[in-house]
Amino acid sequence: MTSDVPKLMRIEALAARHEPGPPAALPLPDAALITRYERVATAVVSDVLREHALLDQAFPGSLQALRPERTVAGFAFTVKSSPNTRITGEMTIRGQMLDALGKDAFVVWDTSSDARGTMWGGVMTATVVAKGVRGAVIDGGIRDTAQILARDFPIWYRYRSPNGSLGRCQITHYQIPVRVGDVFVRPGDVVLADADGAVCVPREIVVPVLERAEEILGNEERIFAWVEEGQSIAEITGKGGYF
Repeated sequence: MTSDVPKLMRIEALAARHEPGPPAALPLPDAALITRYERVATAVVSDVLREHALLDQAFPGSLQALRPERTVAGFAFTVKSSPNTRITGEMTIRGQMLDALGKDAFVVWDTSSDARGTMWGGVMTATVVAKGVRGAVIDGGIRDTAQILARDFPIWYRYRSPNGSLGRCQITHYQIPVRVGDVFVRPGDVVLADADGAVCVPREIVVPVLERAEEILGNEERIFAWVEEGQSIAEITGKGGYF
């Protein structure tokens, strides 16, 4: 806990949530976990999160998929920026952030509701693709769209603009918990994104959520088969099916 917090305040639980340590180890290899997540849909994962009473894990519906045909999963690498006219220091922290990015990361960028600059472009895309980054959720602007598409990099974003970031916004932190819309995202959480949008799965439940999502996929295959056989609504719901 930070030393400037009065001793009579009890905020240990809050500090643990908002200033967590390194992500805990997972019982499955990273590559296997990501591969299995990319076989399920965000809608199914959202339903499983609802079973855990987690109703605010979907990123804002205003975010658009540049590659809606892609389903992508990875581990959250968070970035925080804010509108700022200051230029000095931006390239330094941006370089440090890029150096810290690694294989299988999924960038989640909280722009503090910036609506003028763009946080992402062609050079950023080339850099992260070379590092094995899986995708990005940018709650703000992107540019160099043709260059991003040429790299086949999956990104979910709020708007496009030719405006760059220098003189308009500045990175303040990375790899800290951030909030995008209703979603509280911590480094190392799992992000899954597809044509419907993106969801965040808290790291401590990524395996049970995945296993339940796979179970639901099997259930829905049976429901689709019953529908194609011409079974009635009553027959299907009588066997536990749903619509």
